[in-house]
Amino acid sequence: MQWNKLNSEDQVNQILEESKLTPVLIFKHSNRCSISRVALDRLERKWNAEELGNLKLYFLDLLSYREISHKIASQFGVRHESPQVLVIENGQSVYNQSHWGIDYERILEVSKRPR
Repeated sequence: MQWNKLNSEDQVNQILEESKLTPVLIFKHSNRCSISRVALDRLERKWNAEELGNLKLYFLDLLSYREISHKIASQFGVRHESPQVLVIENGQSVYNQSHWGIDYERILEVSKRPR
């Protein structure tokens, strides 16, 4: 997987704009949480870039950038959780799951819907 590091609040605005052209996935990760590590590993093991096409990937280290997580929650109208995956399309969160609810097949389904 080719992650883009999410490390500035300005990038949240950039994601909003990018999502008007292509779906964007944000993975919010805590390196102190074993569930977060397992969820990330499960997602990376199943990941197939060819299946997911133009989905752009962002990785947020929650412990280093907590304020960005709060901006994401506010911007996209979701409750902050960790680990958490959001898929953003046209400036809206169209998929939002955390912990064991993070599911590759569902991400694939959501990101491949006609826009």
